[in-house]
Amino acid sequence: MEEKSSFEYGQVNHALAAAMRTLVKEYLILVTQLEQLQRQGLLSLQKLWFYIQPAMRTVDILASLATSVDKGECVGGSTLSLLHDRSFNYTGDSQAQELCLYLTKAASVPYFEILEKWIYRGIIDDPYSEFMVEEHELRKEKIQEDYNDKYWDQRYTVVQRQIPSFLQKMAGKVLSTGKYLNVVRECGHDVTCPVAKEIIYTLKERAYVEQIEKAFNYASKVLLAFLMEEKELVAHLRSIKRYFLMDQGDFFVHFMDLTEDELKKPVDDITPTRLEALLELALRMSTANTDPFKDDLKIDLMPHDLITQLLRVLAIETKQEKAMVHADPTELTLSGLEAFSFDYVVKWPLSLIINRKALTRYQMLFRHMFYCKHVERQLCNVWISNKAAKQYSPHSAKWFAGAFTLRQRMLNFVQNIQYYMMFEVMEPTWHILEKNLKSASNIDDVLGHHTSFLDNCLKDCMLTNPELLKVFSRLMSVCVMFTNCMQRFTQSMKLDGELGRLMLEHGTMLGPPTEAERAEERARKELARKVCSVRLLRRPAAGLHSVFLLVRKGSPQLGSKTETCPNLSLAVLEGEGTVPQSRALLSVQLEPSLN
Repeated sequence: MEEKSSFEYGQVNHALAAAMRTLVKEYLILVTQLEQLQRQGLLSLQKLWFYIQPAMRTVDILASLATSVDKGECVGGSTLSLLHDRSFNYTGDSQAQELCLYLTKAASVPYFEILEKWIYRGIIDDPYSEFMVEEHELRKEKIQEDYNDKYWDQRYTVVQRQIPSFLQKMAGKVLSTGKYLNVVRECGHDVTCPVAKEIIYTLKERAYVEQIEKAFNYASKVLLAFLMEEKELVAHLRSIKRYFLMDQGDFFVHFMDLTEDELKKPVDDITPTRLEALLELALRMSTANTDPFKDDLKIDLMPHDLITQLLRVLAIETKQEKAMVHADPTELTLSGLEAFSFDYVVKWPLSLIINRKALTRYQMLFRHMFYCKHVERQLCNVWISNKAAKQYSPHSAKWFAGAFTLRQRMLNFVQNIQYYMMFEVMEPTWHILEKNLKSASNIDDVLGHHTSFLDNCLKDCMLTNPELLKVFSRLMSVCVMFTNCMQRFTQSMKLDGELGRLMLEHGTMLGPPTEAERAEERARKELARKVCSVRLLRRPAAGLHSVFLLVRKGSPQLGSKTETCPNLSLAVLEGEGTVPQSRALLSVQLEPSLN
């Protein structure tokens, strides 16, 4: 008893030693009384045996308990477990059980005081490390910095050895209750459970189980209401969805138009402050200007491409993690488009839900979709620039027909992929998340639903399989190479056409155009001027389209100047039937459709 009364053995052992000392004191009083009787000559051997019978049993139990505590090096909760188990073992011996209950109640008082502070106020006052919950020194700021940060899981942990056996089933709720209240306290709010009552040890576990349940329900409601209402968790999640999952269409049109030239540069040549200014401008010009959290959106130029980022994430807590961290950067220089991503500033306590791990997953989804959107824009630009291909020579037109077909197939593929990701993966999964958040009863449920949402999106968007992502990346690269080639070719054809026009108008080194060439040019312009109406009737005919033009009869150029339109085959027919006699029908057979 004297040894366990030392401060390093904890308050529970102090209380147990004090209770034992009370019983030993009563035993010593009995010894003193017997000694007095013996001096008076009134104590016989039979009387001595009779008087010490109850005390012998008490001292024997105390000695057994003291030995077990000493051998087991029991402290705090482990001491209470030992006493509780002994109380149940003495069920048939009422005297021994009553003695053990007395000792357990006395020893549990300091432990229950620590428990009450934790579940009613979220405070740990455990100077001798004997409580079931242990606090670790972790900075909550690291949640926004470290992908693998485990603040929520490791700031407070359960110490299995210090859980009393009669609280084993409630250990998880005890931990969560204090964690919830502690988060609210760290935000500057003083919380005290309104249903707080003193917890007293009893063999009937229902008494303190009910108190822990009430405290847990109160703490869950307080923190959930604090995050949902005061900190607007759902509104922040919607804001993140608006930008990272490309839900804000007009904003991205403005932003990609503004940053197109800047993002084509190598990532080392890009000025982040310029991108930040363009982002701010795009936000102000679009409907995103009504978003109250738009200022939390930031620019982030990643040091790796998407595939490398995925491999680094998958390597966390594996044998390959060290090799991935110290691997040399890729030899290929990333463009701004390949490195570009958004980042989001999240403050405590929302960072418990929107932590660095969640933001990294949002970034991976965004980079995947952003590059698809870029490829789609490039293919659409090719479609626009190639509308002028009808004026080229037949040889070029045939070449363009195949190129246009390939371009359309690429465009359909990219648009279908985007449609699938946005409307068949993200939107349904987001609606499930919103529904689950409304029915969530505590912050752990919210955290689980949000993590499940991100996991499902990554899986269905092909971002959990590096090999599949590599195939998709190669397809996107082929599309970009094709668009670059088409843009260069179209630009070259435009320059050639402009050069030919200038040569015809102003002459070449061989001299000015002849009268015949000038007359031919005037005839072409006169024919175009006299066309009064155009009716396009498309019908399949051996792979060709027939275009019928109604022109005035009697035009001097008809039938005589067909050679001036080398791309067309002209035939002049006299009008019959519903066509007025004053007009002629010009039938033009075109090459296969270029669209």
